[in-house]
Amino acid sequence: MNSTILQYDVVVIGGGPAGLAAAVKAKEYGLNVLLLDENDYLGGILPQCIHPGFGIHYFREELTGPEFSHRFMQRVKDLKIDYFVKARVLEIKNYSDLEKIVVFTSPEGAFEVWTKAIIYATGARERHAFEIGIVGDRVAGIYTAGEAQTLMDIYGVMPGKEVVIVGSGDVGLIMARRFALEGAKVKAVIELMPYPGGLARNVMILRDFSIPLYLSHKVVEVRGKKRVEKVKVMKVDENLREIPGTEFWIKCDTMIISAGLIPQVKLLTGIGVEIDPATGGPVVNDLLETTVPGIFVAGNSLLINDLVDYVAEQGELAAYGAKLFIENGGIPAEKWIKLEKGNNIRLAVPHYLSGKRDVYIYARVKKPMENVVLNFPEIDKKIRLPVVRPAEMLRIRLRKEEIAKAKDKITMEVIQQ
Repeated sequence: MNSTILQYDVVVIGGGPAGLAAAVKAKEYGLNVLLLDENDYLGGILPQCIHPGFGIHYFREELTGPEFSHRFMQRVKDLKIDYFVKARVLEIKNYSDLEKIVVFTSPEGAFEVWTKAIIYATGARERHAFEIGIVGDRVAGIYTAGEAQTLMDIYGVMPGKEVVIVGSGDVGLIMARRFALEGAKVKAVIELMPYPGGLARNVMILRDFSIPLYLSHKVVEVRGKKRVEKVKVMKVDENLREIPGTEFWIKCDTMIISAGLIPQVKLLTGIGVEIDPATGGPVVNDLLETTVPGIFVAGNSLLINDLVDYVAEQGELAAYGAKLFIENGGIPAEKWIKLEKGNNIRLAVPHYLSGKRDVYIYARVKKPMENVVLNFPEIDKKIRLPVVRPAEMLRIRLRKEEIAKAKDKITMEVIQQ
């Protein structure tokens, strides 16, 4: 395959909010930037998220998804950042710390880009029905939440009239509202866990529209001839095992799968980046650099975020990391302090802290607790919280002076007051 050779300081892979924020910030730092995205347009999933709730922290005002992405896309144009859409990245080659190649194809041809640093921001993919154990007929009317959202908000197509939603995360709850507003009957939201998976403000959607929520239940089977006609639901015990004799059927013509996201990291694992099993994303330091020098990651490729504001924040931090990496020929060697997960902490990022800079810790708990203390025993830091929930990300700032108190590790734990 004949290919055109390009050269840039930084290649940003992914044109969603993390990639856009990273590209803009890197350009503002004076770096020569190339932005690549596989979709027909920049913005990631934001152009199809027509509901409000974006930008409250970042822009200090409430925006829709298209409005949020438009502001960044305008900055890309104003700064004259080079970008390709419909660009499929085939391979990343890591020759040395400051010599990397990104191979991609696009309608304009095939390209090899030599670059000093890469910011990886490809987002996440949705779990599908077979990954969560739903069996039955292969019929029309089964969609992931993202597919349904695209049909409705990009193409103006109504996926169905009687809907069962599998999963009570934020996306599933928002889709429940979207269907209800369009006149569909949302027959039920089915949640495997004994508590809702979304933010409290989104859980209220179900009450507002009188939509039944079945906690500790799962959809196990779908039946229909040409299209979905009904789904079988069963109750599960505290170990998430199906309870025989609890099954019942719900008639519907559409099933929406909103059972969580998985970071897209295939290209990273191909070059030896270490992956954290808890997040599904890479192990990173406090500049969001992976275990392969010069490869930075941000957004839902790193961990699944609640808010797009956090995604943009991570994109900007990755750009800062890339700037330091290029200026210094690598990130200066540090005595890295490991962030360890203690009681009721399911995941925490970043994994290694330097004590040279303030850091935001992004974390999730394993189970809900009330009246708790978020405790960092090695640095004698305590934060009182009225409640913690698995659905709501904890974002905690640690100051460099606090981090520097630790010798080789900082434990993050949740304890009862």
